[in-house]
Amino acid sequence: MVLQRDAKIKIWGWAAKNEKIKIRFNNKNYKATAGADGKWSVLLSPMKAGGPYVMNITAGNKITLKDILIGDVWICSGQSNMVHQMELHSVRYADDIAQANYPEIRQFWIPTMSDLNGPHDDLPTGYWKSANPTDVRQFSAVAYFFAKNIYEQYHIPIGLINASVGGTPIEAWTSEEGLKEFPLLTKTIEKNKDTAYVNDLIGRTTTSNSNRTMQLDKGLTGTTPWYDISYVPKEWHTINIPGYWEDQGVKDLNGVVWYRKEIDIPASMTNVPARVFLGRIVDADILYINGKEVGSTSYQYPQRRYNVPTNLLRAGKNIFVIKVTNTAGKGGFVPDKPYYLFAGKDTVDLKGYWQYKVGEVFEPVNETSGGLSVQNQPAALYNAMIAPLINYTIKGFLWYQGEANTKRAEEYAKLQPAMIDDWHNLWKQPNTPFLYVQLPGFMDYNYLPSESQWATLRESQMKSLSVHNTAMAIAIDLGEWNDIHPDRKKEVGERLALAAEKIAYGEKNIVYSGPLYQSATIDGNKITITFSNIGSGLITNDGEELSEFAIAGVDKKFVWAKAKIEGDKIIVWNDDVADPMYVRYAWADNPVNPNLFNKEGLPASPFRTDTPNP
Repeated sequence: MVLQRDAKIKIWGWAAKNEKIKIRFNNKNYKATAGADGKWSVLLSPMKAGGPYVMNITAGNKITLKDILIGDVWICSGQSNMVHQMELHSVRYADDIAQANYPEIRQFWIPTMSDLNGPHDDLPTGYWKSANPTDVRQFSAVAYFFAKNIYEQYHIPIGLINASVGGTPIEAWTSEEGLKEFPLLTKTIEKNKDTAYVNDLIGRTTTSNSNRTMQLDKGLTGTTPWYDISYVPKEWHTINIPGYWEDQGVKDLNGVVWYRKEIDIPASMTNVPARVFLGRIVDADILYINGKEVGSTSYQYPQRRYNVPTNLLRAGKNIFVIKVTNTAGKGGFVPDKPYYLFAGKDTVDLKGYWQYKVGEVFEPVNETSGGLSVQNQPAALYNAMIAPLINYTIKGFLWYQGEANTKRAEEYAKLQPAMIDDWHNLWKQPNTPFLYVQLPGFMDYNYLPSESQWATLRESQMKSLSVHNTAMAIAIDLGEWNDIHPDRKKEVGERLALAAEKIAYGEKNIVYSGPLYQSATIDGNKITITFSNIGSGLITNDGEELSEFAIAGVDKKFVWAKAKIEGDKIIVWNDDVADPMYVRYAWADNPVNPNLFNKEGLPASPFRTDTPNP
């Protein structure tokens, strides 16, 4: 494990009532006596970074803990972009994985758990793993690159305790006490303590799913399965990969669609290791090659990268069949992703026209009966995954979350500061750095000024900078329009590390953030914007004119604006707007080209000057 340096370290546990406990660690002895409830704890004296050490705990039995390092411990939390392991980005970061040789960087992964009834005081299990080419594949990519940067800067052990769950809202990670200023959420917490009420909701969810009327999949129930090499296709239609079937002549279909194509393979690609890249598929898929199942994925977000058995491909014609299951929204193959077969030094492009046939149609289901996702309930993840950690002395927090709250973006401006204060109070470490990631761009590009809940959420995130010892890693330039889990995790970790160097490690002269909106003044038909965190100066990262600035008069009808850098300020105008009042920058779900940076290479945060009153 890694324990926190330069601070008193709490060690706690359970024993028999009134049992005497002795601890020996780093040449010092400590004693404790279990209370009537069997709980005990001791405080270890502060220590400098170092190790490895051995801890002996003696009572009626003896426990020996080995290979303990003293360094800095960071709690890493949030939703799926904090979960996403190096494994899922192994193509981009193949060299980083192969070169991972950092035995003093360690991660403790906490499995997904939730509880509606109150805080836990223990975790069921868990293991510390160090950053080597095998185990680093299971490290959070963002957290690993953060830790690697800090380690290389300060050469002290780094411990990462990762408690993250995909698709979860911020209130699920906040304690009941931390949500006391949110009456609707506290009311929900109270209702969720009623076991009969909760069981009824869970039952409705199960019933709703089980009542879905389905045909039997024709691709599996006929005389010959559609993936079998002896199957003779009849009445199949043409469709393109990539693309969604709803965009290619199939209307509002939730169900199973089979794709089939004969792929010619040269002899040089046989009897060698091969991989198939199938981009991303909405929602689930199974790939068959020459009648054999090669790989499958049960949900839409991971990129599909399947290893092909060495003896499966053959020179000449090969039958590729993909079964795709979609339950909501558009189904099919996400554009602008890689669709290839790789073998040896050769590549076969899998994009283009395939044949398709519908195997199963899911009848529409009335979802108005309600249901319950326990892990998304207020305080539920805090109770099971965060509460057991609050005795653990730490250096700081890393937070990457917000996607699940975009439909309530304005509320996030209050929820995030409340959670930060809550965690500071729980750990009794009010000055602990809290470093977080602002959401990157996502979804379709919009080439006209528009409203955006994602932009509003980013604005709400920026407001948390008013909380003491916080910093925000701006990531607006790192998104992908077609992937809520963008591949570029390294830059995110590095920007969090820059923030840590400033906030947690006291580096006075470091530029740790991109430009942040500070103020605006109106002078005739122009508006002048000033920023903090300009570093060595403002630039465009592509050498082109500033883009993504919009301007409006009192009517708030925004139009694109011209903008230029003058010293450490930006001048914004549009010749057709004589009396401008407001400016927006990069105000979109996914701004096309947010190119305002400082000379240190850090992007400016999106902003607007027409912020509604609280």
